[in-house]
Amino acid sequence: MTQTIAPPERGQGVVHRPLVHMVACGSVDDGKSTLIGRLLAETDSIPEDQLEHARTVRRGGSSIPVGEIDYSLVTDGLEAEREQGITIDVAYRQLQLPSGRRVVIADSPGHEQYTRNMAVAASNADLALLVVDADRGLRPQTHRHLTVCALMGVSSVIVAINKMDAVGFSQDVFEGLAGPLEADARRLGVTDVRCIPVSALAGDNVTVRSGSTPYYEGPTVLEALAAWDPPHPEQRPLRFAVQYVTRAPGFRGYAGTVLAGSVGPGDQVVVTANGGRARVERVSTFDGDLERAETGSAVTLVLDREIDVTRGDLLAGEPDPPTPSTAFAAELVWVGEEPLMHGRSYLLVSGPKVVPATVTALRGRLEVTSGQEVAARRLEMNDIGRVEIATDAPVALDPYGLCRDTGGFLLVDRVTCDTVAAGLVGHVLRRSDNVVPHNYVVDRSARARLKNQHPRVVWVTGLPGAGKSTFADALERRLHAMGLHTYVLDGDNVRKAMNRDLGFTPEDRAENVRRVAETAHLLLDAGLIVIVALVSPFRADRRRAREIFDPGDFIEVFLDTPLEVCARRDPKGLYSKADCGSLPNMTGVGQEYEAPEHPDFVVDGALALDEAVELLVGAVVPEHAPEN
Repeated sequence: MTQTIAPPERGQGVVHRPLVHMVACGSVDDGKSTLIGRLLAETDSIPEDQLEHARTVRRGGSSIPVGEIDYSLVTDGLEAEREQGITIDVAYRQLQLPSGRRVVIADSPGHEQYTRNMAVAASNADLALLVVDADRGLRPQTHRHLTVCALMGVSSVIVAINKMDAVGFSQDVFEGLAGPLEADARRLGVTDVRCIPVSALAGDNVTVRSGSTPYYEGPTVLEALAAWDPPHPEQRPLRFAVQYVTRAPGFRGYAGTVLAGSVGPGDQVVVTANGGRARVERVSTFDGDLERAETGSAVTLVLDREIDVTRGDLLAGEPDPPTPSTAFAAELVWVGEEPLMHGRSYLLVSGPKVVPATVTALRGRLEVTSGQEVAARRLEMNDIGRVEIATDAPVALDPYGLCRDTGGFLLVDRVTCDTVAAGLVGHVLRRSDNVVPHNYVVDRSARARLKNQHPRVVWVTGLPGAGKSTFADALERRLHAMGLHTYVLDGDNVRKAMNRDLGFTPEDRAENVRRVAETAHLLLDAGLIVIVALVSPFRADRRRAREIFDPGDFIEVFLDTPLEVCARRDPKGLYSKADCGSLPNMTGVGQEYEAPEHPDFVVDGALALDEAVELLVGAVVPEHAPEN
């Protein structure tokens, strides 16, 4: 965020010139790097040796004569970028404006597979420079980048309609592109939009006004940047991120950054993690105490009483602290290579907080070209969707429009640790605040004592036709004969009842496993030994199922029967249907089965049934284990 810090009088902080963060975006080959390179070169914002390099080095296929500056080389720093003539990673450069103000430019990549890089750059930007190729027109990635900028809270966009020289500086072409873009921006809530016809290669309207565009009377790109002022900030409640607890003899303070609002002596603050309250006694800096610290200030707060505050905590102002909740409505920019699966568990990362989270509903996917929201069952890479998320533990998150830092989050794949989505909180789902668990006197341990058994879940997984239901039936009969209380959750049976609404896509399979695991957890709480016979083909879903149980309560059994044996048995005729193409999502044929890597038990599918059951009885009921 652009910030101005007061003159350097003691107690007033350190002087910095105004700083602007700008993201440069647009589709691939629209000329972003060339435009930025010219801006940097013509404002003396890059060293002479880099300019000399851009005069003498040429990438393959370049038409620029040696001795002239290839402006695109100024920002494309990676070797792969120079070889391919594209931007891959976000390149940061500082532009010195004639007024003395500095602009930090984030040159973001245009390729679809690097949308995640662009989203990161936009999340820190005050304004955007959107580059459009006048010859190629508006492309899906142009609309996507504009949409991402709007989602990330960028309210000012300078649109450089580039390569006007390739269309003869046509006024009709310029207006035909500017009109729809301005309309799209207004629809997305971007109120400050300026379209400029430019030629980055020739320099028209970049830093010097062009005689080739007599129909355009507005500023050049450089003039538009110099004239831009941040919108007047709204009064917002305090959000202060504690980064370090400072201790000294007779002193205890909490160092951090004011993320939103302002803070001064006498203000009451609340620790969102535990509800502790205190008043601010001092706002301390290296140069002395402040009367008030505004958004963006790095200060140390001294409180009037000792409360539990640790590194990573969030201090919020009264009377509007964020309420820790477990359910949120949010917008997701999906950047993972694997599609989003509702019902599958991810890690939600917000600042220092990391909690397991599940996408419980996908409300719609945004068509970036038309702006319409359409129904969807999944999000693919670079899709933008509206979702509902449930977390395993309460998290204090704000609406993104209130505070970027406390309203944004990442979703991380629990297996690969890859970031798969950038999220922006819309609002807290209040239903989570209205659900209060009741602790009953008769609990799981009391029910287990009455049944004289130790409740457990035996999760049997394997290919279709591996014999899971047969094995579960035999295991239950054996336990029942021993006087134990059991229940079997069979895959086909639950799909005939509570899961009849689910299909066999990966996301529906994830939801099927989630529901069965939650049902098994309830039956476990009833004191029963629960046997689950379910294909559950994906490791991530089985891992999530295990995680809702206490250690020792979940036993994963892999019924290891070769595919050819399963196909030969084919008790339900599924393999025959798959062979003739009428069952495309058949596990093991049209859809992958991920065998457990570290199951608790592996049962050979060729082993005699009674022998296999007796071996497992010892794990389920150790006191009845067969003697060696």
